[in-house]
Amino acid sequence: MGKADFLSPKAISNRIKAKGLQKLRWYCQMCQKQCRDENGFKCHCMSESHQRQLLLASENPMKFMDYFSDEFKSDFVELLRRRFGTKRVHNNIVYNEYISDREHVHMNSTQWETLTDFTKWLGREGLCKVDETPKGWYIQYIDRDPETIRRQEEQARKKKQELDDEERSAKFIEEQVRRGRGGKEPEETPVFTELKRESEEEKVAFNLGASSSLAGCSRPSSALGASALKAAPSSGKRKDPSDPRGEKKRKSALEEIMEMEEKKKKKQSARTDYWLQPNIVVKVVTKRLGEKYHKKKAIVMEVRDHYGAVVKMIDSGDKLKLDQNHVETVIPAPGKRVVVLNGPYRDTEAVLEGIQEKKFSASLTLDSGPHKGKRVDVAYEDFSKQA
Repeated sequence: MGKADFLSPKAISNRIKAKGLQKLRWYCQMCQKQCRDENGFKCHCMSESHQRQLLLASENPMKFMDYFSDEFKSDFVELLRRRFGTKRVHNNIVYNEYISDREHVHMNSTQWETLTDFTKWLGREGLCKVDETPKGWYIQYIDRDPETIRRQEEQARKKKQELDDEERSAKFIEEQVRRGRGGKEPEETPVFTELKRESEEEKVAFNLGASSSLAGCSRPSSALGASALKAAPSSGKRKDPSDPRGEKKRKSALEEIMEMEEKKKKKQSARTDYWLQPNIVVKVVTKRLGEKYHKKKAIVMEVRDHYGAVVKMIDSGDKLKLDQNHVETVIPAPGKRVVVLNGPYRDTEAVLEGIQEKKFSASLTLDSGPHKGKRVDVAYEDFSKQA
């Protein structure tokens, strides 16, 4: 019987089958050949090329097994890292995506007999976090990249710093409340006595003043009016503010908290979402312009619409129009002049005194404006080198 025509249904069916995945039992890992059926696999096993590969493998079988195991492990872990990252996922989901590649290394040629054995091995080697559930085994990739570890440490340091600030603020508020409560005098406990009259003709008078206690029976009723008239002129007098003996009014805890909140609002209102200014040095961080300009320094020549700028490259002298998201600030060496770009000291020239790596800020001595000579701490992104 002759070979089927190229456009015949049988030939098209054969090509479709050849492109797709076939049964694992009819795959030869040594020759990397996929057979379509049992008869084809039997013919391949009797072929001269297959027998030659078996002779090579019989000389050092562990070498070939280790090679296939290493290939399977590296491809599987790479797929897990790229596709799922550090998410927790079922091992069978990852394996199904892995075997969707027709040229993948089959597990029956590795040192692991089952997917469960391979999952346990990943956990023992510390490549992944594995845990068994009623639904099966779950794996989670452990990212040990130095850059990722450094970024996680920075985020943890920032979070710890924010928590420390919140704790200090809470302790300060608690101290103010304690001071406010401690300033008050404890109220005296009133003593209640029985109301008696020595004679029926005598009148009983009540003193409704600050003491809120019952007046004696022998005290006349006009005593209340006399004391009130006597206290009236003294209460109307106003204290002289120039008198050094006058005590300064003590602020309550609530007033101090309100002042702190107002200061925070003033600082936040002084910040803007744009920071570009002329005559500062910036660094190009976008990769869209190619490697020629990436990570290269430039001088801002002109600012357009607050968010765009015309910069001149220091190395080549080329002029580019960039957005502020495409550049970042430059931190010079201590002793160099900088310009504050954001915050309450915006547009102020200063001198860099030192860098505080743990706080992600720098100490600056202001060199212009009403705050000249003042030393302040400014975040990295709020200042840049002066051109």
